[in-house]
Amino acid sequence: MRAKTRPDSLAEQIYAQLKADIFEFRLLPGDRFSEGEVAERMRASRTPVRQALYRLEKEGYLAVYFRSGWQVKPFDFAYFEELYDVRIVLELAAVSRLCAMDEPNPMLQALQATWQVQARERLQDAQVVSALDERFHCTLVEATGNREMARMHYAITEQIRIIRRLDFTQASRIAATYEEHGQILAAIVQRQGDQAQQLLKRHIELSKQAVREITLHRLHMARQPDLPS
Repeated sequence: MRAKTRPDSLAEQIYAQLKADIFEFRLLPGDRFSEGEVAERMRASRTPVRQALYRLEKEGYLAVYFRSGWQVKPFDFAYFEELYDVRIVLELAAVSRLCAMDEPNPMLQALQATWQVQARERLQDAQVVSALDERFHCTLVEATGNREMARMHYAITEQIRIIRRLDFTQASRIAATYEEHGQILAAIVQRQGDQAQQLLKRHIELSKQAVREITLHRLHMARQPDLPS
């Protein structure tokens, strides 16, 4: 990194790199390291490194142990289950409100243009689809006009992003997401509240199960020693 980079900009770069390392399982749950090790690897002073580490600690990705350094927090699947439960409650309430509106919210039209498309028009880039999926669910809540619901939902979205994004590492899950999102939107536009809620709940439950299985598999593979060729 360049020496003339501003400290706040450097801290942001280090934060982004460490977060990516956690998301991509280059840093595994339980891994320990010191500020000095990160500073050496990033070719930076300890001040921006410390800023980045404490930011990740505040977001729940790292734990700090005085005198013994930092540790990537283990995955707490029970905690993620609780977050998903709250997410389901918020999104089901949002769908109920959307179905009760006199006219379809214009925000839904943009979602339809993205998700209700022919198979040949569907995107296949996992990162792009993951971002669009997140936007889909956030928009459902935002379209109700309830800012507090949207704030709570986005906070949960931020916390589960680390595992949720893995849902799109398989082509079958991308195809299923397009189909399920399209069905949910069709039910909302037709004001079929019960149907929309059932479809949405099943969609989230299936995604949650897939994410858990993929996460466990990725962790298992990441911990396997490289075999000699």
